[in-house]
Amino acid sequence: MSEINPTLVSRYFEGVKTSILGPYMMDGYGFPNSAGDYRFKAETQIVESLLNGVDRDGAVLDLGCGVGYWAEAFAQEFSSVVAVEGSANLYDALVTRCLPYPNIQSVHSNVLRFQPKGDFSLTFLGGLLMYLDEDDVVGLLGNLKKHLKPGGIILCRESTVRGDTLSLTGDYSVVYRSIENYRRIFKNSGLAVRVIEQNEPYVLLQMGCELMDKWKALTPKPFQMLPLMGRLAYWGLRAMNPWILNVPKTFETPFPILENHFFVLEAIDQTE
Repeated sequence: MSEINPTLVSRYFEGVKTSILGPYMMDGYGFPNSAGDYRFKAETQIVESLLNGVDRDGAVLDLGCGVGYWAEAFAQEFSSVVAVEGSANLYDALVTRCLPYPNIQSVHSNVLRFQPKGDFSLTFLGGLLMYLDEDDVVGLLGNLKKHLKPGGIILCRESTVRGDTLSLTGDYSVVYRSIENYRRIFKNSGLAVRVIEQNEPYVLLQMGCELMDKWKALTPKPFQMLPLMGRLAYWGLRAMNPWILNVPKTFETPFPILENHFFVLEAIDQTE
């Protein structure tokens, strides 16, 4: 049974705004642009720690790279980057962002049809797998595994849920999987999970998104005052970070509904 409607996924990303908030799905909440900058900078610190030991003289494959924030960051650390994006809307912004970096090769291609050339020290999937059916995920990862250099890794950043898989339909098609579900899928792809780390900057701002969703549901649109309330929510969470992240755990409250995790994957040694 298909989990994802690729037509709806394509339509969504052709219409998404190319600001720092757009690809992070934080538009429409009244957050300042600095919210996107904060999240990206905080995530880069996590990624830097997860890349310890990865060969920086090697190449990076950034698959489903969006407007190129990660491609730009990797270009400053690795010898070369291949940045692949299927949305024409996001690809145009990617090309503009990457112009100052001669070591970035921008490719406009559907990620499932793209065929890598050469081997990579790092393959980065930043929120890609949740827009693919499980069979497509297994096929994609199995192919990417063949293009890892010795000691290379696949780094995934995926939104997750605590319980059963959550699939959304309608105008927005996506599937949110649990950590254990991803463990099973990665194993079926011939990959071992080296590290799983919670993406705390995502969780903090997802709290803000879900709080603002409740505010918008309860408040008539003329009185929502999103530019004010969104900023209050954002700066309030920033002021209460990091202890606010422990409140749901303390009271055993499943909030926010969505979490996010980094998965560091390596090829399973078939000789073992």
